[in-house]
Amino acid sequence: MKTKYLIAIDDFCVNHNVDISFISSLEQIGLINITTIENSGFIPADQLLELEKYVHFYYELDINLEGIETITYLLEKITNLQQEKGMLTNRLRLYESE
Repeated sequence: MKTKYLIAIDDFCVNHNVDISFISSLEQIGLINITTIENSGFIPADQLLELEKYVHFYYELDINLEGIETITYLLEKITNLQQEKGMLTNRLRLYESE
């Protein structure tokens, strides 16, 4: 993986005023992936929005890690149900047009 697609955890923490242990905790519960290169931790750029959302939940809304994990699960479930609803609606339209 090329480092231009990775964001240094140290830089993220300094810019967002976040404790590095919070990032490690998110990795431990499986919400983000950390890549280690030469003893430095990096997160994939495509996880940046999710990480910023977790920071907002934790530091601004005072939601604990378990709550963040639950919220993330429920949001994923809603997304999956919406996709399934769309698929079923399309299938229904197919049968209605016959």
